[in-house]
Amino acid sequence: MRIQPGDRVALVAPAGPAPGEHLAVAVGMVESWGLRPVTYPSATAAHTRAHYLSGDDRVRADDVQQAWCDPDIAGIFCIRGGYGAVRILDLLDRDAMAAAEPKPLYGSSDVTALHEWMREQLGVPTWFTPMLSIPSLVTDQVSLDALRTAVLDPDSVRAWTSDHAVTLVEGRAEGRLIGGNLSLLSMTTGARGRPRLDNTGCIALLEDFTESTYRIDGYLHTLLRSGWFDGVTGVALGSWARCSPVDEIHALCVELLGPLGIPVVGELGFGHGPGAQSIPLGVPGVLLAGDSPALQLVPRDPTSHSLTSSGRLSP
Repeated sequence: MRIQPGDRVALVAPAGPAPGEHLAVAVGMVESWGLRPVTYPSATAAHTRAHYLSGDDRVRADDVQQAWCDPDIAGIFCIRGGYGAVRILDLLDRDAMAAAEPKPLYGSSDVTALHEWMREQLGVPTWFTPMLSIPSLVTDQVSLDALRTAVLDPDSVRAWTSDHAVTLVEGRAEGRLIGGNLSLLSMTTGARGRPRLDNTGCIALLEDFTESTYRIDGYLHTLLRSGWFDGVTGVALGSWARCSPVDEIHALCVELLGPLGIPVVGELGFGHGPGAQSIPLGVPGVLLAGDSPALQLVPRDPTSHSLTSSGRLSP
C-alpha cells in the first residue's frame, strides 16, 4: 500500500498529549501534503490522573489498534512522544493486528516502544521520524522535507549522513536496521512474553534526549547485560539533544561498545536534534564507518519487501 494524495491517515497519540494548537499544526501539515487526516480520540484526550499521558491507556491502545486494523487508513502518524507508549503494549491484540494488512507507522522518541513491539510481534517495518506536533518542525525545512519524502516517496530514500558525522570505530557492517531511543530500548528489555531476543545480523540505531552520561551508561549496560547487542553488526548513533556533551557520550560508547568489535558511527542526523532525518526500521542496510561515514539501504530485490508496501519482514 503506497500512501498517495487523497488517502486517509490516522493521527494518534500513544504517549504524551499534544496541545490543541500543536495538533492543529499537525493536521494542517498533513493536509498540505494532500492527505486526509483522521484525528483519533487519543489526540485530544486527557488522562484521568496523569497529565503526562494523552488519555487513559485503553484509549491510546485502542486508537493504535483500530487505526492499524482499519483498511481505509493508509498510514499512522504518532503525533507526540513524551512517555506512555510502553504502557499500552500489553493491551494490544497481537492476533488482530497480525491479521491486518501492514501499513506505515511514523514516529520517534517514546514511540520506539511501538517500533520494537511491531518488529518483534508483527514482523513489520516502521519509520523513525520527527513527530508532527513538534512546533519547531514547521520551520525546520530539512526535517520537514525528509518526513514528507518518507511519506510520499519512500523508495527515493536510500542513504543518510550529516555534516557532523564521525567514525568512532572503523569498519563496514550490513544488517537490518533496528533501535531508536536508547532509554526506551532499555525500558522494554526483559518484558514477560517477549519473543526470544535475537538481534543477530542487525545494525542498531541509538539516540536520546535530555539524558546525562551516567544514565546513558546505565541504559547501555542494561542492553549489554540482557544480550540485546549480541550478534549486532554495527551501531549508528544519532543526536543527543540536551544531553551531556556529545564528545563525552561518544567516548562512553567507544568504551562500552568498542569491545564488541563492530563499527560505530556518531552524529548520523536522526533523533531529536534540528535537521532530523526519517529512517526506516526493519529493512536491510549498510553502515560505512570510514572517511565518509554514512548509512545506506541495500538495493531492494523487486521480489522482497518494499518501503511503500510496508509488508512483512522475512525471518
